[in-house]
Amino acid sequence: MLNRRTLRIKAMQAIYAYQQAESSDYLMALDRIEEEFAPDLMALVPQDRKRLQGQKEIAAIIFKEWYTTRQLENEENHPEIKDAVNRAIAFYNNQVKKDYKYFGQQMLQAVELIYDHYLSTLQIMEVFVKLIEEEDQRNTNRYTELKEKSAQPFLKNKVLQKLLSNKSYQNYVVRRNIKWADGDLDIIRQLYKNVLRKDEAFIQYISWGEHTYEEDHQLIKHIFKTIIFKDETVQSLFEEHDLNWQENKVIVKNLVNKTVKLLDEASDENLMLLDLSANWEDDRAFFEELYHKTLEADTKYEQIISENIQNWDVERVAVIDKIILKMALSEMHIFRSIPVKVTINEYIEISKLYSTPKSKQFINGVLDKLAQELTDKGDIRKSGRGLIDNK
Repeated sequence: MLNRRTLRIKAMQAIYAYQQAESSDYLMALDRIEEEFAPDLMALVPQDRKRLQGQKEIAAIIFKEWYTTRQLENEENHPEIKDAVNRAIAFYNNQVKKDYKYFGQQMLQAVELIYDHYLSTLQIMEVFVKLIEEEDQRNTNRYTELKEKSAQPFLKNKVLQKLLSNKSYQNYVVRRNIKWADGDLDIIRQLYKNVLRKDEAFIQYISWGEHTYEEDHQLIKHIFKTIIFKDETVQSLFEEHDLNWQENKVIVKNLVNKTVKLLDEASDENLMLLDLSANWEDDRAFFEELYHKTLEADTKYEQIISENIQNWDVERVAVIDKIILKMALSEMHIFRSIPVKVTINEYIEISKLYSTPKSKQFINGVLDKLAQELTDKGDIRKSGRGLIDNK
């Protein structure tokens, strides 16, 4: 299931994407200044190109200074220069605002997409049922002897029946509009025809008579584990729909496996499907707040990091390392029930996966130092079960 480390990683990826977009917004604002003072080649009266070049350079300098300080000096400049700078600032602010909202939404949608993959994977069984029914219908009209064993016995699989008749599953599929597209269905058809139909365990199952519930259970487990999650074509299909499928696949597989396990003999149609996490509402709030609060306090955390990195130029710190440090500081400040040590350990583990080989020592050293200093100042306060409330 989805855990908070995964949420931290996805928030980190969203913050990184936002910062890349913000850099592009800055460059586009400078481009707009350049366009403002570009000579009009269609002008009837010749323009003073040196003057335009000078105005462009002054406007660019003023905008760059504003970008660094976020303050606009009240210098006596030509109205055309002032207007060009103000328009560039307005453009930049508008774009950044859009990007901030966009990547926050994309981050959440990326997580919600994991749940759609979970449902889509379960729905493959529903597609198999329809393919078997279509196959049987065609076979009734055959004039030649059928060489292949009918897959009809599979439709009597009690675990399969429980899954497809589950009210929670049916409601989620309708509410979230889960449906395999026609082009994608061709791949599932090939999976059925070329893989499932030739699978030894499946052939043995449909060749026998009655089956115990345990045998039914084992077959469904086998189909998900050995066929659906192992087939390269199906996995490539998921990758087409999700760039992060390789890391999300583990979560989907875990959700599917746990769902099948819950479909025991005592379960009924009212069994609730799993949520993304044990407490998705709380985890979603944590996820969104971590993204928003980290970016809102970016300047503050940049200053804290800069002041506490000895003999190291803050500009030389790896971009991902800096994001990790800022997220950790944000988490320490905001989430009072999460122990500081847990936060530090989580971001060290993330740095091992997504940053340089030496990053874990750097992250550990900086966060240990900052956590102690900020706790001593009272800026970081932790309270809750097992924690000291240092108000």
